[in-house]
Amino acid sequence: MECKNCELKQRQYYCAICLKTQYAIMNTVARAFRAFKSIESGRLQIRAEIAQVNRSLDQLVVYDLAKLKRDCESNAHSTPARLLPPQSQTLTKESQELSVLSQTIARARSGLVQELVEVFHVVEVGGRPAVGGRPGARGEWTIGGLVLPVPGDVRRYPPDHINAVITHTIHFLGLLTFYLGIKVPFEVSWSCRRFGVGMPWIGAGRGSESWAKWTTEHPMHLTSKPFSTPSSTPSSPTSSPSHTPASLADSEAPEQAPTHNQNQSFTTGLAMLLYNVCYLAHTQGVEIPLSQAGDALGNLWAVCCSGELGRRSHSTTPILLPPTPPSFTLDFAQVLQATAASPARAARIRPGRSAQEAGIGRIRSERIVEEEDGWDVVELGGEEGFG
Repeated sequence: MECKNCELKQRQYYCAICLKTQYAIMNTVARAFRAFKSIESGRLQIRAEIAQVNRSLDQLVVYDLAKLKRDCESNAHSTPARLLPPQSQTLTKESQELSVLSQTIARARSGLVQELVEVFHVVEVGGRPAVGGRPGARGEWTIGGLVLPVPGDVRRYPPDHINAVITHTIHFLGLLTFYLGIKVPFEVSWSCRRFGVGMPWIGAGRGSESWAKWTTEHPMHLTSKPFSTPSSTPSSPTSSPSHTPASLADSEAPEQAPTHNQNQSFTTGLAMLLYNVCYLAHTQGVEIPLSQAGDALGNLWAVCCSGELGRRSHSTTPILLPPTPPSFTLDFAQVLQATAASPARAARIRPGRSAQEAGIGRIRSERIVEEEDGWDVVELGGEEGFG
């Protein structure tokens, strides 16, 4: 007959192989059921213990919260300010530690600045003190043994001298702002795109003040030959940058309306450098009037001797506002106008002299070109600028 499982025709009424298979399956199921029964009681016991622990935990939380609430209400009625002194003491301690750290940083910065002055050998040479009622005369400031003239006397020095002393001043100012953690309005870049390599250029960084529109980079170097163009055009805050060596013949105040495709101005770059020095002095508690803004090294010396040196910074507390804050009232346009208004031989502006006494007037459009020391110089008409 035919087996119902394997469908094979056998003479026997049953298939031995199928019976063995079914028996093995049933035996396995039986053993598994018995094993499950053996652990069922343990599983139920564990679940009961977990439920009991959860109930105990809930009761404990409710009891502790009620006790904490009673304690807080009791303390609030007895001593309302009991919890305030520890927090106040913590804040006071942190403030004291922060103040001590700020003073330590300020002393470290002051030491670095003094070493920087010695390395660059920033000194004032010449001059005489006031004797017998006669007013004294100021000397000339030097850096690295080179005299940095005021803008009115730049044409009296050869271009190589001006380039060298300007480069020294840029390095000195860059290290000084790095040590003090100060961000200046105008940033210096180099023609070879590596720090200190190539010719220096200067342009405005990020900001929202009037100086921020001068994004075009201006040269901080002179050449022995002027541009081939017989007459130069005024520099503009939005003129397209062109890293072409400039001469002093390209110095003129900017127009109010932005113009394009105009020559870069060395005088504009020099005014940017002077403006950076004035802003740095402001951050260190030294206010430089417009009449003295042209004395870059003298102003830097005043910064290095300031009693507030290193106490305020853009990188450490107390943190300064981004350049330039409303408290800094010096306008870059005024500095640029005074820098460009350079007479043939302006008198030295003495400390304490106001901007009105300095006679900074409106720049006339007439320019007189002279030949001196083998290079062309443009003299801009005006009553007086930086002497």
